[in-house]
Amino acid sequence: MQPLPTCGNSRTGASCAFCGRANATRDHVPSRVLLDEPFPSDLPVIGACQPCNNGFSIDEEYLACLVECALAGSTDPERVGRPKVARILEGTPALRQRLEAACTVGANGCEFAVEYDRVERVLVKLAIGHALHELNEVAPVAPSKVWFLPLVLLDDETRKAFESVDAPIVWPEVGSRAMQRMAAGEYGWLEVQPGRYRFLATVCGSARIRMVLSEYLACEVLWD
Repeated sequence: MQPLPTCGNSRTGASCAFCGRANATRDHVPSRVLLDEPFPSDLPVIGACQPCNNGFSIDEEYLACLVECALAGSTDPERVGRPKVARILEGTPALRQRLEAACTVGANGCEFAVEYDRVERVLVKLAIGHALHELNEVAPVAPSKVWFLPLVLLDDETRKAFESVDAPIVWPEVGSRAMQRMAAGEYGWLEVQPGRYRFLATVCGSARIRMVLSEYLACEVLWD
């Protein structure tokens, strides 16, 4: 993903992206727990206050572990593909036990009962960050729609619609990174780290953010 400076309204990022208070820290978008080391250079950051910056960590670890355990079909750290997630599972027995309790083995293998509120909380946080960083849009905390589902469970038509990059109904703010990418003919999905995280930030009435985690979990957050 090519890093770009924003030429949008500087007042947009002058406060915490999540609560509007004065920002004192920088929050990575996406969260580093969703990426592998070495991290991409110039990983996008946005302004956040300290409580908000710290307040999502537990749920972010839960989501990262949930995705990798689902891919592995196990909560065993030795079977999990990402070393970072394996270390989290080893060092946080309560989280591993919680995931084990949510796991059932059926005809289709290991399935997890998802704590939807925790996943949604992280996805909305990520989407707010992408809307601010790419579109120069301050998104409300409560979106009109949030959904997520494993890519393999999307039918062909839904998968095609999810992956498609349509011409925006409303153009991004002048000077925003998304507008610069459009001008350069590079508007579309942005790959933060191959196989680990990509996203699409568009304007559809308001912000619409799509994300794919570990090429497994398809996510969309929409504000009308």
